[in-house]
Amino acid sequence: MASMESLHFRAEDNLRYIRGAMEKAGAFTAVPGRGGAVMGATALAAAWLAARAGSEEAWLRIWLAEAVLALTIGIIAIYRKAARVRISLASGPARKFALALLPALVAGALLSLALWRVGLVSLLPGVWLLLYGAAVLAAGAFSVPAVPLLGACFMLLGAVALLSPPSWGDGFLAAGFGVLQIGFGLFIARRHGG
Repeated sequence: MASMESLHFRAEDNLRYIRGAMEKAGAFTAVPGRGGAVMGATALAAAWLAARAGSEEAWLRIWLAEAVLALTIGIIAIYRKAARVRISLASGPARKFALALLPALVAGALLSLALWRVGLVSLLPGVWLLLYGAAVLAAGAFSVPAVPLLGACFMLLGAVALLSPPSWGDGFLAAGFGVLQIGFGLFIARRHGG
């Protein structure tokens, strides 16, 4: 009987090890396609409003409000999708996804402040697209294949925006945060369950 108990404990240890290894190797699949599409729709509205802003300060306020709104939508959508597909947001892939996403987003926030302070607001669209793309590309290494592709598209768009006339900034922001988000969001929703 003692050998049966020993065998049982070894089997439990082996299962724990296998579950842990699978969790660490798994992909974060709670990326919300529908939420991304909604974020894109709000970005199109923000681009329309920002293009009509009377000052740089008003323009920046519109885009900062959009960033907060998009972040809120994204967090709620991730939480809902994770609950629906029964994925823990404390799992290894979810933590890796978040840790890969955050550095470039924080860098974008700090660069935004610095560029605003020195009066280089015209560079913000390119910087935002480029760093958001870097964040999504890095986090996408722990997600479904469409996510890193989305990040690469954002980075390409950001690079072009940095080299283009400043007056095209809202158009680039609408193309990236609007059209790309909607397109990839709908694709992810269709192919990866919402």
